[in-house]
Amino acid sequence: MSLWSRHKIFETNSIILLIGVLLVISIGGLVEIVPLFYLKSTIEKVEGVRPYTPLELAGRNVYVREGCYNCHSQMIRPLRDEVERYGHYSLAAESMYDRPFQWGSKRTGPDLARVGNKYSDDWHRDHLKDPRAVVPGSIMPSYPWLTEREVDPALVADDMKVQAALGVPYTAEMIAKADADLRIQATTDDPDATALASRYPKAQSRDFDGNAQRISEADALIAYLQMLGTQVDFKLYDNKANIR
Repeated sequence: MSLWSRHKIFETNSIILLIGVLLVISIGGLVEIVPLFYLKSTIEKVEGVRPYTPLELAGRNVYVREGCYNCHSQMIRPLRDEVERYGHYSLAAESMYDRPFQWGSKRTGPDLARVGNKYSDDWHRDHLKDPRAVVPGSIMPSYPWLTEREVDPALVADDMKVQAALGVPYTAEMIAKADADLRIQATTDDPDATALASRYPKAQSRDFDGNAQRISEADALIAYLQMLGTQVDFKLYDNKANIR
């Protein structure tokens, strides 16, 4: 029997061909979907990844509000040029508490997934106020008002409640102490910084915007940026095994 004879029934009858296509797609879909019902999570747990502190969460909200993701991605692909320029490729767990995630769709500016502690707080403050002062030729707009606007602790606590409802492991204690933790992290040498670090490991506490009289949106945004890429000890991962 020729190959044409075997396929003739499908190629001369559109209904049978359609049924065959749907059958194949259904089988393929089930093979991919059914195993997911037996997995608690598709994200590998990574040591060090924690929820955002109240100040970092407030900074992330400023980051989203100002549309920073339109020009800066937070996803380093496992390609040699990406890793050599930006650092270790992004892990899925690093975005597990992001709603929405900040992977981005283009890079007008550099990727920020590993920007934490790369520059000083003064650099970030000057960069937000006048990008051209530290990066000549930058087309980034200025954000001078961020040092003038204060963070509302009540809104941060409400946001934490919403995040907790969505699955972020904020405890009742974390939410209750949101106001205090926010002020502790934005204060230089606060004696309660140890308690903050026990709830949020590796949390950096200091006056980020250079004005100790208030907690500004610049405080929050800089705290968020200085945290990016600092939670995971990438020495535990092979930086070259998955580079193509």
